[in-house]
Amino acid sequence: MKIGLFYGSDTGKTKEVAEKIADLVGTDFIDLHNLADTKPHKVLDYKYIIFGAPTWYDGQLQADWETNLPSLGKLDFSGKKVAIYGLGDQYGYAEYYLDAVGVIADTVTAQGADLHGLWTNEGYEHTASKGERDGYFLGLALDEDNQAELTDERLNAWLSQVWQEFGFEVEA
Repeated sequence: MKIGLFYGSDTGKTKEVAEKIADLVGTDFIDLHNLADTKPHKVLDYKYIIFGAPTWYDGQLQADWETNLPSLGKLDFSGKKVAIYGLGDQYGYAEYYLDAVGVIADTVTAQGADLHGLWTNEGYEHTASKGERDGYFLGLALDEDNQAELTDERLNAWLSQVWQEFGFEVEA
């Protein structure tokens, strides 16, 4: 069963993480979709979905997410298992860190998605986030501006967690 990974990226950092995920998982198991080139209803082709989104400036969605999220919000996500990773700057935009993750999570769970891959907020310094609930981010939190050295470790741990939550076998 393939996983659909859908991302939006202006600077290329969110795309780079998507490509790292594909390398780690293997392209036989995952299809990458840039939202700039993909119709929103394409997500319905997958039971297992990963979304990747950066948060811009004062909590704004990246342009492709801003364009496509209203259409995604009209789709039936019942039976879909969704995990989200987000990129942001926890120091420069401490009041809005990973807001996009929260906006996307709220949209798809309202349409029936089963959200997976919650990530602890320990080790992060921010003051607020729409992407955070009860000490956990609603997906993997990455900060390529200030903590790039932690990305690979966090990504590997998160993917292992998501795979278990999706019900996939995890190799030791």
